[in-house]
Amino acid sequence: MTADTPNSSLNRLNRFDWRLWNRFVAIAQPYWFPTGRGGWQFFVLLGLLIVFLFALLATVVGLLTLAIERGFPEFMAETAGGMVSLANTLFSPPMVFVLTAGLIVPWIAFFFARDKVLPRWQQWTFLAALLLLLLCVSGMNVVISFVGNFFTTALAEKDAPTFWRFFIVYAGVFAIATPFVVFYRYVQDLLGLRWREWMTNSFLGQYFSNRAYYNLNSDDLIDNPDQRISQDINSFTSYSLNFLLIFLGSIIDVISFTGILLSKSVGLTVFLIFYALVGTVVVALLGRRLISLNFNQLKKEADFRYGLVHVRDNAESIAFYQGEAQEAGQLQRRFVEVLRNYHFLIGWQRTMGFFRTPYRYLTFILPSAILAPMLFQDQIRFGDISQANFAFSQIFEAFALVVLQINQLSEFAAGVNRLETFTESLQDKVDKPLEAGETAIDTVEDSQISLEHVTLVTPKNQRLLVRDLSVKLEPGQGLVIVGHSGAGKSSILRAIAGLWNQGTGRIVRPDLDEMLFLPQRPYMVLGTLRDQLLYPHPDALIDEGQLRYALEQVNLSDLPERVGGFDVELDWANVLSLGEQQRLAFARLLLTRPRYAILDEATSALDLANERRLYDQLRQKDTTYISVGHRPSLLKYHDYVLELTGDTTWRLTPTAEYQPDDYVFA
Repeated sequence: MTADTPNSSLNRLNRFDWRLWNRFVAIAQPYWFPTGRGGWQFFVLLGLLIVFLFALLATVVGLLTLAIERGFPEFMAETAGGMVSLANTLFSPPMVFVLTAGLIVPWIAFFFARDKVLPRWQQWTFLAALLLLLLCVSGMNVVISFVGNFFTTALAEKDAPTFWRFFIVYAGVFAIATPFVVFYRYVQDLLGLRWREWMTNSFLGQYFSNRAYYNLNSDDLIDNPDQRISQDINSFTSYSLNFLLIFLGSIIDVISFTGILLSKSVGLTVFLIFYALVGTVVVALLGRRLISLNFNQLKKEADFRYGLVHVRDNAESIAFYQGEAQEAGQLQRRFVEVLRNYHFLIGWQRTMGFFRTPYRYLTFILPSAILAPMLFQDQIRFGDISQANFAFSQIFEAFALVVLQINQLSEFAAGVNRLETFTESLQDKVDKPLEAGETAIDTVEDSQISLEHVTLVTPKNQRLLVRDLSVKLEPGQGLVIVGHSGAGKSSILRAIAGLWNQGTGRIVRPDLDEMLFLPQRPYMVLGTLRDQLLYPHPDALIDEGQLRYALEQVNLSDLPERVGGFDVELDWANVLSLGEQQRLAFARLLLTRPRYAILDEATSALDLANERRLYDQLRQKDTTYISVGHRPSLLKYHDYVLELTGDTTWRLTPTAEYQPDDYVFA
C-alpha cells in the first residue's frame, strides 16, 4: 500500500462521482434535516413535499376549472377547446384516490419526522413556497404551450377572429405568470441568503472553536480559509438552490410535456431521449477536466487576493524597506498563475463548445424536420409543430442538464470540494487524534502556574526546544524568561496557553478566562477606542470614567480627545505607534484585572520610564505574571529568572542571585 500524495488526493476530489454527492450532502443536509449522512431522509421528505404541493395545486386548479366551466361554458369552449375536460379528469375516481393519498401521506411522514423538522420550520416553509411557485411556473409553461398552439395555428390559417381572441388570452396568461416568475426568483434569492447566513455562522463557530483558526495555519492543504467562508459558501448556497430547482423543474417538465410530445409523435420522443442521453454521457466524460481547472482557479485567485491584502496590511514596512519592486514581482508571479490556469480553463471550455453549440442548435430544427412530413400530409396542424418544438425544448433541457450546465456544474463541484476539505480540517483540528509516535503535554487547571518535567517540541516534531523543564510560580509572584532569539521563550508561553502541546510532561495553569496574554505587537480590533479597551470582553459594564482612569495609568490620558472620543472607529494599527499600542494593551490588562498575565516582550517599544510605570501598576494589582524579554531592566520587576540556553537546557534562579551571561541581553 502506498501513501496518498497531495496530487492524488486532489485528483480524487476533482471528478463527478458518488463521493462528490456524499460531500455535497454532508455540507447541505444539516440546514434542513440534521440527522446522519447520506441525506436519504431529507430527500424522501423533499419528494413527499413536492407530491403534497402537486396534489394541492392540482386540486385547486381542478376546482377553479370546474367553476369556470360551469359559470362560463361558452367562453371555455371557444378559448380552451379540449382543456375543459381537465376538471373531469382530475376528479375521476382514480385521480381522486391519487390526490387524496398525495395530500395525506406527506402529512403522516412529516408528523413522524416532526422532532427534526419543527426546529427548522422556517427553512421548510420557504422551501415549500419556492417549490409551489416552481410548480406554478411549470404549469404556466404548459398552458402557454397550448395557447401557443391555437395562436400559431390561427396565424397560419389566417383566421383573424381566432388569432385576436387567443392574442388576448396569450397576454392574459403572461400577465398572470409575471408575478409567479418574479416571486419565484425573489423567494429563491431570499432562501439562499438565509441559508448562507446559517452556514456562515456554523463555519465561523467551528473556525473559532478550540482555536481551529490558529491550528489551520500549519495545514498546508487548506489555503485561504477567508475565501472558503465568504465566497465559497455564498456560491454553494446559490448554486445548490439553483441546481435543485433546475433538477426538480426538469422532472416536472418531463412529466408535463412528455404526454404532449407523445401525442404529436412517438418517434420524436424516442429520438429526443436517445439524443439527450448520448450528449450527457459525452459531456460528462469531457467535463471532468473542468472541475480540476475550476478548483485550481479558485485557489489561485484567492492566493492573488491574499497577496494584495498582505501588501495593504504591511504597507509601512514595505515602504521603509523600499521593497516595492519585490512585492510587485511576487504579485505579478501570482497573477501569471491566475492567467495561466484561466487560459487552460477557457481553452477547455472552447473545446467543449465545439460539441455543445451544434448539439444545442440541432434541437431548433430537428423537431420540425421530423414532424414536417406529417404536416405535409395534413395529419397535424402548424400549431402542433410549434407546440412540439416547445415541448421538445423543455424535455431536452431536462434530459441534457449536464450538457447545458457543465461549466456551472464544474464550478459548483470545485466549491463543494473546497468546503468539504475545509470542514474535515476544522473537525480534525477540534478532535485530532495523536498520530503514531506522537505524545502530548498534559494540561491541568488549578489556581497556580507550574510546569512539571515538560519537554516541548515544535508542531510536526520539527525541533526540540527545551527538555525536562520544571517551574512553579506561586500566586502574586513574577517570572521572567530570558535567552537569545530562537531559544524557545515565546514557545513556552504558547505551551502554557495551550497553542502548542506536542511533547511530554504536565502543565498546571488556571482557566484561560483568568489569564490575559499581551504579545509584543498587540492585537488592534476592528472597532472603536472603547472596543480596544474592553477587548476581549466587549460587554463588560465599565463606565467612561474607569476607561479614562486606565488610560491615565498608562500615560495615554489625551488619547480620547486626540482621536475624537471613545466611540469613533479608526484603523488603530495605523493611527497608534507600536509604543502606544503596547500601553493601550496594558490599559486592557488594568481594566480586566486578570489574576494571571503573560507578557511576551509587551514593553519592548517603550522607554524605561513607561516600562517602570506599567510594571509598578501590575505589581500593585497582586497579579501573577510571566514575562519574556531581552532587557536587563525587566529583572527587577520579577521574583525569578528562567534562562533558556538554546541547547534544550535551562536554569531557574531567584532574581537576587541571578548573574546573566553576556549573550543573554546582548
